[in-house]
Amino acid sequence: MDPVWWPDNLERKQILLGVSGGIAAYKAAELCRLLVRCGATVRVMMTVAARRFVGQTTFAALSGHPVSSDLFDPVQEAQIGHIQLADTAELLIVAPATANVLAKLRHGVADDLLTTVYLAYAGPVLLAPAMNIRMWEHPATRENVEDLVGRGHRIVGPGSGELACGHHGAGRMAEPHQILEAAGACLAGQDLAGRRILISAGPTHEPVDPVRFVGNRSSGRMGFALAAEAASRGAEVILVAGPSALETPHGIIERVDVTTAQQMSAAIEERLPRLEVVIMAAAVADYRPTVTAETKLKKEASGERLTLELTRNEDILAALGRHVRRPRLLVGFAAETGGDLDALAGAKLQAKGCDLLVANDVLASDAGFEVETNRVVIYGRECPPERLPLMSKRGVAGCILDRVVRSLDG
Repeated sequence: MDPVWWPDNLERKQILLGVSGGIAAYKAAELCRLLVRCGATVRVMMTVAARRFVGQTTFAALSGHPVSSDLFDPVQEAQIGHIQLADTAELLIVAPATANVLAKLRHGVADDLLTTVYLAYAGPVLLAPAMNIRMWEHPATRENVEDLVGRGHRIVGPGSGELACGHHGAGRMAEPHQILEAAGACLAGQDLAGRRILISAGPTHEPVDPVRFVGNRSSGRMGFALAAEAASRGAEVILVAGPSALETPHGIIERVDVTTAQQMSAAIEERLPRLEVVIMAAAVADYRPTVTAETKLKKEASGERLTLELTRNEDILAALGRHVRRPRLLVGFAAETGGDLDALAGAKLQAKGCDLLVANDVLASDAGFEVETNRVVIYGRECPPERLPLMSKRGVAGCILDRVVRSLDG
């Protein structure tokens, strides 16, 4: 899993992981590992049926703690252990959540350790359903899920695809990294709830011919990290992504894939009237070939030299800054390669008409393009520059959005 997706708010969190009896229980082992990798303290509860699929020793080794599975364990229950588990947990995750367990949770059936702890627990709950497609689509299951969502529980998945039973369709448990991202969202402050934010990410590719293009080295990680963080904090996020292999972050309401700068501009323009914030993290190509060849350019026909005529692309950020439907808050990015960063960024802040500008030196080996960390400076119109130390791009995204929240509230 790309560290871009790792939530940065799970460290030292007390998490209860409930594993019920489905074939997807093997995925819960990887989820446990990821939670621990993010710094969480994980206590695992297993149903009797779950132990038929994965052994307790696996989860004990991954979590570093004994696994609880027996409501009548004489050692644990001497201290009323099920209440202690409920009292100390900050998040309860049930993965996989079978149709049987969902029904028990909805109706308050407490006939094993997992369901009993659930009734004694008062914090946020994240459920990752996993079952046969017909079971998932059955009216009883749908009613159970709707009721649990109505209580404020979060659902992640299920995904669609080939199921263990051989059927195809919805019912696959969400992947461990998707559940991890949802767990971070459950524990995140919701200071962007109800805000509609568009974030652009990645490069643009301006075609020379059907197989070549003019582009840049942007991977999209910074923009995708911003989208993931904003969604976890309650924002309604639209992600406009240039060519990128990165997976859509959990909680995004719309992803629009584009290739060229013109396509990106059109996608943003179409959605602009409904936006409150636009964050232009994409590395948009400044120029495009004036003419795109319909067939592959042959080197034999071009000789020793090939001359391309380039036409300047529209500056999307500057256009948004002067747009009649300008968003309430406009955030730009500036990738520099030396010189006086403060002077360059200050000039761009004014020229582009944005409210905040995030600048960095992309020649640094540990920041900028194609790496998992970044070191940036945030510039505002009436505030001194905010210089961030080297940190993960998800951490940088959190700091940028903190600044966005202060500006919106301010």
